[in-house]
Amino acid sequence: MTTGTTTTTSTTPTEEATTAPTPLARATALGPRIAAHASRHDADGTFVAEAYDELRAAGLLRAAVPVELGGDGATIRELTALQRELGHHCGSTALASAMHQHVVAFTAWRYRRGLPGAEATLRRIAEEQILLVSTGGGDYTHPHGEAVKVDGGYRVTGRKRFASQSEQGAVMSTMFCFDDPAQGRRVLNMAVPFVSEGVTVADNWDTLGMRGTASNDIDLVDVFVPEEKVLANRPWGVLDPPLQVISSIAFPIVTGAYLGVAEAAYEAAVAAAARRSDDPLVQRQVGVMRARLQVAAWALDGALALVGDDPSPSYDTVLAVMAAKSEVARAGIEVCDLAMEVAGGPAFFRGSVIERCYRDVRAAKFHPFTPEDTLVALGRDALGIEA
Repeated sequence: MTTGTTTTTSTTPTEEATTAPTPLARATALGPRIAAHASRHDADGTFVAEAYDELRAAGLLRAAVPVELGGDGATIRELTALQRELGHHCGSTALASAMHQHVVAFTAWRYRRGLPGAEATLRRIAEEQILLVSTGGGDYTHPHGEAVKVDGGYRVTGRKRFASQSEQGAVMSTMFCFDDPAQGRRVLNMAVPFVSEGVTVADNWDTLGMRGTASNDIDLVDVFVPEEKVLANRPWGVLDPPLQVISSIAFPIVTGAYLGVAEAAYEAAVAAAARRSDDPLVQRQVGVMRARLQVAAWALDGALALVGDDPSPSYDTVLAVMAAKSEVARAGIEVCDLAMEVAGGPAFFRGSVIERCYRDVRAAKFHPFTPEDTLVALGRDALGIEA
């Protein structure tokens, strides 16, 4: 029955947040649309621009921004699930956007502690959905490039590698070495806008896999960075407490992308195996893939439980995260290898989902710590050898 009157119900922002689709649900909904462009960008080695249009339209670039600043307030676990879902549809989109998400998540960590600059950055992400680009994977404990002290700040010069999303980046979260007369060799964490004079993005990302991430090199030549854009002054060559927190936040999110890629290969292989489902060899291969993915997912879930929503510095937590990342990397490569065997000849052709996953998942072994470095670190720690 229609009454002819309209009743409006006011809702608070908190109520709206609880009824709005979650970041994971929004990623699931847009997945098929980003998948439609994945093969072309992989073949051409071009940035997954349409996928980023979809991420912006769905508000997913602000997922990690706290609710009170205009975002979803997504936790590390929720961001990991988000990137895992994107990995089911396009590995390049999942990995590239993971680099943005983890920097935003760490900025939210800094905001909760009242650290300078964090709130302004988060508000800009919420309002403009700008992209933050990280060079931490290539820099880590031994950054490339040098900083020189000048009036009001520093001049920095160096080449940064593996800078995903570089074609659309607004601000670079990066590191430079600095020789302090009193403290010795140091690492300065800095925020550098891409529009800064002396910043040039190369066009040199032509790789085996993850070809749509636009992880080009970035050249910085005598770029001025004001003092207030220096976010940390840390010891060189050390996995110190701030870097422990960054690692605990970043690498589960990155790992989620690779787990999603391996799961996509598995699903495609299971679909292809339907015509040979009575073959015991096929049954065994599918069983191996399923078991490896299950154990890898458990490893990642266990690491996320240690990390929590607001991690404190902990080398033990870093080791757990690295062990999980190593498990996902090794399992993902094995699963994609088996997926190609199960699916047979058609999976060997360019344009096959399995063929693309087969190449994409191999990038998992390049992030610090590598799987072999992880084993060494775990062994050294068990034997009481200082990290």
